[in-house]
Amino acid sequence: MSVEFLLCIGTLLALAGIGTPIAYAILVASLVYLAAGGQSIGVAGKVLMDGLYNSFILLAVPLFIVAAGVMNAGTISDRLLAFCVALVGRFRGGLGHVNVVASLIFSGMSGSAVADAAGIGKIIIGMMTGSGHYPRGYAAAITAASATIGPIIPPSIPMVLYALVSNSSIGFLFLGGIVPGLVMGAVLMAMNWFLARRRLFALEPPVPLSELPRHTARAFPALLMPAILLWGIYGGVTTPTEAAAVAAAYALLLAALFYRALSPMALYRILVESARSSAAVGLVIGGALILNYVVASENIPAVMADALVGLDIHPLVFLLGINVLLLLLGCVLDATTIILVVIPLFLPTCRELGIDLVHFGVVAIINCMIGLITPPYGILLFVINATTRIPLDEIIREIWPFLIVLLGALLTLILVPGLVLALPRAFGYEG
Repeated sequence: MSVEFLLCIGTLLALAGIGTPIAYAILVASLVYLAAGGQSIGVAGKVLMDGLYNSFILLAVPLFIVAAGVMNAGTISDRLLAFCVALVGRFRGGLGHVNVVASLIFSGMSGSAVADAAGIGKIIIGMMTGSGHYPRGYAAAITAASATIGPIIPPSIPMVLYALVSNSSIGFLFLGGIVPGLVMGAVLMAMNWFLARRRLFALEPPVPLSELPRHTARAFPALLMPAILLWGIYGGVTTPTEAAAVAAAYALLLAALFYRALSPMALYRILVESARSSAAVGLVIGGALILNYVVASENIPAVMADALVGLDIHPLVFLLGINVLLLLLGCVLDATTIILVVIPLFLPTCRELGIDLVHFGVVAIINCMIGLITPPYGILLFVINATTRIPLDEIIREIWPFLIVLLGALLTLILVPGLVLALPRAFGYEG
């Protein structure tokens, strides 16, 4: 490990420690490495352009962000929520179940946990607190926990980024996320049911079953979006990037023409906010590409792989150890940084140990999502605190039961790879 690399890591830690945005910290640290090694800054430009030029798949990221913004606009959210209320609102802890089911549905449209929490999540928190049956901290906590499902069920922006660094198939990654997403939804609903009974939350007035077909019909066009997306990818009609474009176009047509819920000014705001979000992700991607060049120049992944294989470590022990590390990192780093900077370090070792990269990718992304709600620095906790003004201490006090069951679901998915790989194998995956 060279002096230049130690200087790079020291710069990165120092800048991150004083609160510099992680994208800028990575960029500056990488440039320090190049300067200390006597390399031209043009190397960074070449690495960046080569990485972007060979990554057509990255176009899916801004397109999914636009689709999420449009689907959160106007009456689309209201129609989908009314459908969820009619479907599961009649059970004990009804609006909590609605919260989870709504996240399962919206996860098939946005691919972003933050988009789910700040969009549909804010509406459901208002419904739960307005009913008078749920403490506001509880409403915020289950919203944050259910938003973690967003990037697991396809489409998924983190899976697009993982495919970039691992050369895995996005189609098989998307398929691998479906069953784990449903497992996460099931354990959250089970915990909500248990807490609702234990704390005697009042029952919601049930929507008559005779009205369920009407609510289904009103929400049906929006519910079709995930099906169109998956059919396009797995039917061989579109590439994942083209499917993202179809999703964005379908969302626009649905909101603007079918539901008439999108004004020109609202569309302008959505596009501006989507551009900002895409630029933020793009800065991290750019920094990560240059930092990965630095890491590759130091041959660190190969050295780590040789050392771990030389120890004759069992693949399961390695997988459990990496997930513990990712959980700890998830408390202080965002998912994008972990996927683009940290995870590539372990991919050569996964290959050497025979760990399936689709399985590893899905459980690693779930791990990163759990990090979003892990106190004290879980990003989703801060997002909900900022959008609802519910005190952070109330949210943290209520998040622990949901965090525990999600960790249990993660452990199950690590120990039983078949839960992740069953659908990919059914569609021809040979891993």
